[in-house]
Amino acid sequence: MSLLNFSIFHPVLMLSAFIGTADGFYEYMMLECVYSTSDYSDMVFLVTMSFNKVVDAQYNSTLGKFVGFNEHAEKSAERWNKNQAFMQGLKADVDTVCRHYAKIFDSAVRDKTVLPKVKLSSVKKAEGNHPAVLMCSAYEFYPEKIKVSWLRDGKLMTSEVTSTMEMADGDWYYQIHSQLEYTPTSGEKISCVVEHASSTQPIVKDWNPSMPESERNKITIGSSGLVLGIIIAAAGLIYYKKKSSGRILVPN
Repeated sequence: MSLLNFSIFHPVLMLSAFIGTADGFYEYMMLECVYSTSDYSDMVFLVTMSFNKVVDAQYNSTLGKFVGFNEHAEKSAERWNKNQAFMQGLKADVDTVCRHYAKIFDSAVRDKTVLPKVKLSSVKKAEGNHPAVLMCSAYEFYPEKIKVSWLRDGKLMTSEVTSTMEMADGDWYYQIHSQLEYTPTSGEKISCVVEHASSTQPIVKDWNPSMPESERNKITIGSSGLVLGIIIAAAGLIYYKKKSSGRILVPN
Protein backbone atom coordinates (compact mmCIF):
# COMPACT_ATOMS: atom_id res chain seq x y z
CA MET A 1 0.00 0.00 0.00
CA SER A 2 1.45 3.36 -1.01
CA LEU A 3 1.58 6.57 1.01
CA LEU A 4 -1.40 7.82 -0.98
CA ASN A 5 -3.38 4.74 -0.03
CA PHE A 6 -2.26 5.20 3.53
CA SER A 7 -3.80 8.66 3.66
CA ILE A 8 -7.03 7.30 2.16
CA PHE A 9 -7.01 4.44 4.68
CA HIS A 10 -7.54 6.99 7.47
CA PRO A 11 -10.03 9.49 6.02
CA VAL A 12 -11.46 10.25 9.45
CA LEU A 13 -8.07 11.19 10.89
CA MET A 14 -7.31 13.42 7.92
CA LEU A 15 -10.74 14.93 8.05
CA SER A 16 -10.61 15.65 11.77
CA ALA A 17 -7.48 17.71 11.16
CA PHE A 18 -9.72 20.20 9.45
CA ILE A 19 -13.11 19.80 11.10
CA GLY A 20 -11.86 19.33 14.64
CA THR A 21 -9.81 22.53 14.66
CA ALA A 22 -13.01 24.56 15.08
CA ASP A 23 -13.39 23.00 18.54
CA GLY A 24 -9.69 23.30 19.37
CA PHE A 25 -8.72 19.74 18.36
CA TYR A 26 -5.94 18.95 15.92
CA GLU A 27 -5.03 15.61 14.41
CA TYR A 28 -1.64 15.43 12.70
CA MET A 29 0.14 12.69 10.76
CA MET A 30 3.81 12.97 9.77
CA LEU A 31 5.70 10.68 7.39
CA GLU A 32 9.49 10.58 7.68
CA CYS A 33 12.34 8.83 5.91
CA VAL A 34 15.40 8.84 8.19
CA TYR A 35 18.88 7.77 7.07
CA SER A 36 22.55 8.73 7.41
CA THR A 37 24.48 6.45 5.04
CA SER A 38 25.06 7.05 1.32
CA ASP A 39 23.89 3.54 0.39
CA TYR A 40 20.62 3.97 2.38
CA SER A 41 21.25 0.71 4.24
CA ASP A 42 20.03 2.27 7.49
CA MET A 43 16.84 3.74 6.01
CA VAL A 44 13.97 3.94 8.50
CA PHE A 45 10.38 4.83 7.59
CA LEU A 46 8.37 6.50 10.36
CA VAL A 47 4.66 7.30 10.48
CA THR A 48 3.76 9.39 13.51
CA MET A 49 0.18 10.10 14.66
CA SER A 50 -0.31 13.08 16.97
CA PHE A 51 -3.37 14.58 18.65
CA ASN A 52 -3.11 18.13 20.02
CA LYS A 53 0.70 17.97 19.69
CA VAL A 54 0.90 14.74 21.72
CA VAL A 55 2.12 11.61 19.92
CA ASP A 56 -0.52 8.87 20.05
CA ALA A 57 0.98 6.15 17.88
CA GLN A 58 3.95 5.52 15.61
CA TYR A 59 4.92 3.04 12.92
CA ASN A 60 8.63 2.21 12.73
CA SER A 61 9.86 0.12 9.80
CA THR A 62 12.67 -1.25 11.97
CA LEU A 63 10.08 -2.72 14.34
CA GLY A 64 7.70 -3.50 11.49
CA LYS A 65 4.60 -2.47 13.43
CA PHE A 66 2.62 0.34 15.04
CA VAL A 67 3.07 1.15 18.73
CA GLY A 68 0.36 2.99 20.69
CA PHE A 69 1.23 5.32 23.55
CA ASN A 70 -2.17 5.47 25.25
CA GLU A 71 -5.16 3.15 25.72
CA HIS A 72 -7.07 4.32 22.64
CA ALA A 73 -3.96 4.34 20.41
CA GLU A 74 -2.96 0.85 21.59
CA LYS A 75 -6.28 -0.51 20.32
CA SER A 76 -5.85 1.28 17.00
CA ALA A 77 -2.27 0.03 16.67
CA GLU A 78 -3.39 -3.53 17.34
CA ARG A 79 -6.05 -3.26 14.62
CA TRP A 80 -3.60 -1.78 12.07
CA ASN A 81 -0.94 -4.41 12.83
CA LYS A 82 -3.46 -7.20 12.06
CA ASN A 83 -4.09 -5.82 8.57
CA GLN A 84 -1.44 -7.79 6.68
CA ALA A 85 -1.98 -6.04 3.34
CA PHE A 86 -1.63 -2.64 5.00
CA MET A 87 1.52 -3.62 6.88
CA GLN A 88 3.12 -5.14 3.78
CA GLY A 89 2.44 -1.88 1.96
CA LEU A 90 4.20 0.13 4.66
CA LYS A 91 7.13 -2.27 4.59
CA ALA A 92 7.43 -1.85 0.82
CA ASP A 93 7.37 1.95 1.17
CA VAL A 94 10.90 1.82 2.60
CA ASP A 95 12.09 0.98 -0.93
CA THR A 96 9.40 2.33 -3.23
CA VAL A 97 9.10 5.69 -1.47
CA CYS A 98 11.96 6.40 0.94
CA ARG A 99 14.94 5.01 -0.96
CA HIS A 100 13.46 6.05 -4.31
CA TYR A 101 13.01 9.70 -3.41
CA ALA A 102 16.16 9.83 -1.29
CA LYS A 103 18.21 9.00 -4.40
CA ILE A 104 16.47 11.74 -6.38
CA PHE A 105 16.84 14.29 -3.59
CA ASP A 106 20.46 13.44 -2.84
CA SER A 107 21.52 13.55 -6.49
CA ALA A 108 20.10 17.08 -6.72
CA VAL A 109 21.63 18.22 -3.43
CA ARG A 110 25.11 16.72 -3.88
CA ASP A 111 25.70 18.86 -6.97
CA LYS A 112 25.36 21.93 -4.76
CA THR A 113 27.25 20.78 -1.68
CA VAL A 114 29.85 22.95 0.04
CA LEU A 115 32.67 21.37 2.06
CA PRO A 116 32.72 22.48 5.72
CA LYS A 117 35.65 24.38 7.18
CA VAL A 118 36.64 22.49 10.34
CA LYS A 119 38.51 24.05 13.27
CA LEU A 120 39.69 22.22 16.41
CA SER A 121 40.70 24.35 19.39
CA SER A 122 41.16 24.29 23.15
CA VAL A 123 38.46 26.09 25.12
CA LYS A 124 39.65 25.28 28.62
CA LYS A 125 42.74 23.69 30.15
CA ALA A 126 42.53 21.00 32.80
CA GLU A 127 42.80 22.52 36.29
CA GLY A 128 42.62 20.41 39.44
CA ASN A 129 39.45 18.31 39.27
CA HIS A 130 38.14 20.27 36.29
CA PRO A 131 38.58 18.53 32.92
CA ALA A 132 39.92 20.13 29.78
CA VAL A 133 37.47 21.16 27.05
CA LEU A 134 38.02 20.94 23.30
CA MET A 135 35.82 22.63 20.70
CA CYS A 136 35.29 21.28 17.18
CA SER A 137 33.56 23.74 14.87
CA ALA A 138 32.38 23.26 11.29
CA TYR A 139 31.58 26.40 9.28
CA GLU A 140 30.12 27.41 5.91
CA PHE A 141 28.79 24.03 4.79
CA TYR A 142 25.76 23.00 2.75
CA PRO A 143 23.39 21.15 2.94
CA GLU A 144 22.33 21.36 6.57
CA LYS A 145 22.69 17.74 7.70
CA ILE A 146 26.09 16.96 9.21
CA LYS A 147 27.57 14.57 11.79
CA VAL A 148 30.31 15.53 14.26
CA SER A 149 31.87 12.85 16.48
CA TRP A 150 34.94 12.41 18.69
CA LEU A 151 37.55 9.64 18.75
CA ARG A 152 39.95 9.00 21.62
CA ASP A 153 42.72 6.58 20.67
CA GLY A 154 40.46 5.33 17.88
CA LYS A 155 37.44 4.72 20.13
CA LEU A 156 34.17 6.63 19.72
CA MET A 157 33.40 9.00 22.60
CA THR A 158 29.72 8.78 23.58
CA SER A 159 29.82 10.65 26.89
CA GLU A 160 31.10 14.06 27.94
CA VAL A 161 30.12 15.38 24.51
CA THR A 162 27.74 18.30 23.93
CA SER A 163 26.81 19.69 20.54
CA THR A 164 24.69 22.48 19.13
CA MET A 165 22.14 21.95 16.40
CA GLU A 166 22.98 22.96 12.84
CA MET A 167 22.62 26.75 12.81
CA ALA A 168 21.92 28.88 9.74
CA ASP A 169 24.49 31.58 9.00
CA GLY A 170 21.94 33.63 7.07
CA ASP A 171 23.76 33.18 3.74
CA TRP A 172 22.50 29.67 2.89
CA TYR A 173 25.42 28.14 4.80
CA TYR A 174 25.34 26.39 8.17
CA GLN A 175 27.58 25.96 11.21
CA ILE A 176 27.76 23.54 14.14
CA HIS A 177 29.88 23.32 17.30
CA SER A 178 30.72 20.29 19.45
CA GLN A 179 32.54 20.23 22.81
CA LEU A 180 34.43 17.38 24.47
CA GLU A 181 35.29 17.36 28.18
CA TYR A 182 38.24 15.10 28.97
CA THR A 183 41.10 14.55 31.38
CA PRO A 184 44.36 14.69 29.37
CA THR A 185 46.53 11.56 29.32
CA SER A 186 50.10 11.44 28.02
CA GLY A 187 50.45 9.90 24.57
CA GLU A 188 46.73 9.80 23.76
CA LYS A 189 45.24 10.79 20.40
CA ILE A 190 42.01 12.78 20.22
CA SER A 191 40.32 13.46 16.89
CA CYS A 192 37.25 15.31 15.70
CA VAL A 193 35.48 13.53 12.84
CA VAL A 194 33.09 15.41 10.54
CA GLU A 195 30.88 13.56 8.05
CA HIS A 196 29.05 15.54 5.38
CA ALA A 197 27.49 14.95 1.95
CA SER A 198 30.13 17.19 0.36
CA SER A 199 32.90 14.67 1.10
CA THR A 200 33.11 10.98 0.27
CA GLN A 201 35.50 10.52 3.20
CA PRO A 202 35.18 11.74 6.81
CA ILE A 203 37.07 14.95 7.61
CA VAL A 204 39.40 14.17 10.53
CA LYS A 205 41.14 16.80 12.67
CA ASP A 206 43.70 15.52 15.22
CA TRP A 207 44.35 17.48 18.38
CA ASN A 208 47.99 18.28 19.21
CA PRO A 209 48.15 18.83 22.98
CA SER A 210 51.87 19.70 22.97
CA MET A 211 51.10 23.39 22.78
CA PRO A 212 47.70 25.06 23.18
CA GLU A 213 46.58 27.25 20.31
CA SER A 214 46.65 30.40 22.44
CA GLU A 215 50.28 29.77 23.36
CA ARG A 216 51.22 29.16 19.73
CA ASN A 217 49.62 32.47 18.80
CA LYS A 218 51.51 34.29 21.56
CA ILE A 219 54.84 32.87 20.41
CA THR A 220 54.09 33.75 16.79
CA ILE A 221 53.19 37.33 17.69
CA GLY A 222 56.19 37.63 20.00
CA SER A 223 58.58 36.28 17.38
CA SER A 224 57.22 38.67 14.76
CA GLY A 225 57.68 41.59 17.14
CA LEU A 226 61.26 40.55 17.94
CA VAL A 227 62.19 40.28 14.25
CA LEU A 228 60.62 43.66 13.53
CA GLY A 229 62.52 45.21 16.43
CA ILE A 230 65.85 43.81 15.19
CA ILE A 231 65.19 45.18 11.69
CA ILE A 232 64.39 48.65 13.03
CA ALA A 233 67.49 48.63 15.31
CA ALA A 234 69.75 47.53 12.43
CA ALA A 235 68.37 50.25 10.15
CA GLY A 236 68.96 52.85 12.85
CA LEU A 237 72.54 51.69 13.38
CA ILE A 238 73.32 51.84 9.64
CA TYR A 239 71.84 55.34 9.38
CA TYR A 240 73.89 56.52 12.39
CA LYS A 241 77.15 55.17 10.95
CA LYS A 242 76.52 56.84 7.58
CA LYS A 243 75.84 60.18 9.26
CA SER A 244 78.92 59.80 11.48
CA SER A 245 81.27 58.99 8.56
CA GLY A 246 80.42 62.28 6.82
CA ARG A 247 80.71 64.50 9.91
CA ILE A 248 83.79 66.83 10.39
CA LEU A 249 84.87 67.33 13.99
CA VAL A 250 86.06 70.89 14.80
CA PRO A 251 88.06 71.33 18.05
CA ASN A 252 87.02 74.10 20.41
